Amino acid sequence: MKNILQWTLLVALLCTMSAWAVPQQSHAEIREIVTAFVHEQTLTLPGQVIITVHEIDRRISLPACSALEAFLPPGGQLLGNSTVGVRCTTKMQKWSLFVPVQIKVSVNLLIASTPLQQGHVLRAEDIGNQKSELAQTGILTDPLQAIGKVLKYSVGAGQVLKQDMLRAPYAVRQGQIVKIQVERQGFKINADGQALNNAAEGQAVQVKTSSNQVVSGIVQPDGTVNIRP
Repeated sequence: MKNILQWTLLVALLCTMSAWAVPQQSHAEIREIVTAFVHEQTLTLPGQVIITVHEIDRRISLPACSALEAFLPPGGQLLGNSTVGVRCTTKMQKWSLFVPVQIKVSVNLLIASTPLQQGHVLRAEDIGNQKSELAQTGILTDPLQAIGKVLKYSVGAGQVLKQDMLRAPYAVRQGQIVKIQVERQGFKINADGQALNNAAEGQAVQVKTSSNQVVSGIVQPDGTVNIRP
């Protein structure tokens, strides 16, 4: 019985020494990698960005890695409470860890200064701002993102303006006679046609030609429809 106990203690001691012998990955280094990654990925966000990388559970022990790589999990976004992954990319060590982070963005959100109707073309006087924390993507923060755009539906006074509320003004309208420009093998053919749908600059539009052929092209800044076979 005494010998069994001695062997048990010896095995436990050897396991402990073996664990000590393997260099462990620094949690501080992992958090530094995450901080740098989040900072780089949020450089284009408007306003003041505050990044908090939470502590890693002290009970987590990982082999030291010479090639750490941070990544955003599928479907993740760096706004509010989020998670950033860190993985070891060496051939000898393959592990990954997910670290919780918080990204707070304080911005001036654009709001409607008065009730606005569907189809209204936004002007500077239609837009106000409100200091708040950015909670989702797609919120407008720069008046240049909104001025000249058309409301897809009516909004109330004080309502926050979002990208999906607006569309570019139509450069071509359904039924309008438009100039068609066809490019083929280094030469251009110009003709007239009738637009079959509304379209803004850069959007696709279908056009019926004088021969009743329907073609599709891209609306140019001057309203010309560029068709490339």
